[in-house]
Amino acid sequence: MTCASITPVARPSPGPRALWPPLDFTLGALACCGACVFTNPLEVVKTRLQLQGELRARGSYQRHYRGVLQALWVVGSTDGLRGLQKGLTAALLYQGLMNGVRLGFYSYTEAVGLTDAPGGSLISGAAAGALGAFIASPAYLVKTHLQAQTVAVIAVGHQHNHQGVLSAFMSIYRREGVTGLWRGVNGAVPRVMVGSASQLATFSSAKDWVTRAQWFDPHSCLTALTAAMISGVAVTITMTPFDVISTRLYNQPVDEFKRGRLYCGFVDCLMKVCATEGIMGLYKGMTPVFVRLAPHTVLSMLIWDVLRQRALLYRH
Repeated sequence: MTCASITPVARPSPGPRALWPPLDFTLGALACCGACVFTNPLEVVKTRLQLQGELRARGSYQRHYRGVLQALWVVGSTDGLRGLQKGLTAALLYQGLMNGVRLGFYSYTEAVGLTDAPGGSLISGAAAGALGAFIASPAYLVKTHLQAQTVAVIAVGHQHNHQGVLSAFMSIYRREGVTGLWRGVNGAVPRVMVGSASQLATFSSAKDWVTRAQWFDPHSCLTALTAAMISGVAVTITMTPFDVISTRLYNQPVDEFKRGRLYCGFVDCLMKVCATEGIMGLYKGMTPVFVRLAPHTVLSMLIWDVLRQRALLYRH
């Protein structure tokens, strides 16, 4: 996820700093898909850790995964190297759709000056995140199912046993209809709203601060890199509880009436997790969340910022 207050390299004539919307969508999608290829193994581990011990008190279940490195080793040794990239196709589809929409929308609000108003970055980032999360929700649903899926000896959470991405979409559609493809969206929207608002606002502010401090050349990629690192910390702290709830809502099984068997919705999931697993249950998988989000934020923001800088240079 990414965005920034882009400083044009050259502006021979006044005008908005917006790119052609389809181009902005494409640049945001490419940037985040590029980052996703490198960080997807951490997303697999994060999903497993968040589902481990679901609605069980601490110490009452077998822990297959005990940390990021150990979990990576367990997945790799049991499922093979391909197991570390489970759900990659669905993850790329999600990243392309969600972040293309999110970043394109945010850059438009930035170009027309909405982010300059008090709280404008937060509001614009949240709105952009909500829109992107809603549109891309079916892809996240399938991604979660596939990443949780593994052999019985290390399985956690409900196992949907899909044969692939297309099979998963078709299976969900036949069983639950179109609305079933958006199951869990009530957890995804607040998750991405919080993450997007904190990320975009933090990145914009941090980049402006680093630029004013004159640590680097104004157009150096180190400016965006430093801002992205600061943003990654902020996103991890604010987003992890929402991420846990979102993963649980997406992966839960459904009954014959197409209702979730474990949770009725966002608030019900929040209350049940706190009651059975404690407050820290909302921070399960925080380490892989940070280990994934930090490089993903840095890579996606850096790639997106550089691509937009080049596009703006070409345009002017």
